[in-house]
Amino acid sequence: MGGEPMTSEDVLAPVSETEALRQQLLQAQRLSSVGELASSIAHEFNNILTTIINSAKLGSRSPDVAEKQIAFERIVKAGQRAAAIAGGMLGFARKSGTHRQNCDVARLVEEVLILTEKDLSKNRVHVETKFHARPVAWVVPGQIEQILVNLVLNARQAMPNGGRLKIEVRDSLDADTVEIKVADTGVGIAPDQLRLIFEPFFTTKQPDEYGRGGTGLGLSVCRQIIEQHHGRIRVESVAGKGSTFTVKLPKRLTDDPE
Repeated sequence: MGGEPMTSEDVLAPVSETEALRQQLLQAQRLSSVGELASSIAHEFNNILTTIINSAKLGSRSPDVAEKQIAFERIVKAGQRAAAIAGGMLGFARKSGTHRQNCDVARLVEEVLILTEKDLSKNRVHVETKFHARPVAWVVPGQIEQILVNLVLNARQAMPNGGRLKIEVRDSLDADTVEIKVADTGVGIAPDQLRLIFEPFFTTKQPDEYGRGGTGLGLSVCRQIIEQHHGRIRVESVAGKGSTFTVKLPKRLTDDPE
């Protein structure tokens, strides 16, 4: 045929460009989640600083040794809380690698709840966790945390007047998988929209007072990450009663190291 022969570089370039774009999308979506949490975390830091300042004043002024000790303990506790939040936020924002490792999945849930605790509390969302086991899976930890943050924030947004959020982790021994369930008591999803929610740019969120609505990328990115982990995600929902998202991840793949 009259054209120039195709080289291996011609074939590989689009693949590498697609992967680069995919990584940029994952990072952009991750930073979008960080932005949603920023206001609540800033408020939490303000409360922590107030505690530290007041305790420091109390400790410096009180002649009572026992009161000084209590004040210093409050300062240490507040500082540890601040360090945990800052570490979690920085870690979440920076975890853009693709390196898999054995992870305690329940621990990943706990780390995400450190980040989202203030946001959920401010919006009157009561959180319940139930770890039936602490299974370990061969995953990219930052990507699994990204899924969890998305699901938690979506649940909070589905409960504008507050509600209950339940997160369960269980070990499915027969299937050699880890199961994570995120259930809310929110507005639910209409039956005709259920099959569309994982499609890119589809959103059920209405614009807020500033005209900002959902990007329609959160659940699409979640599904993409889960499929790359050879897992599955499904949703059950009843309009007006709430939704339950179930994520299943294999503990290991056939080509994983022992």
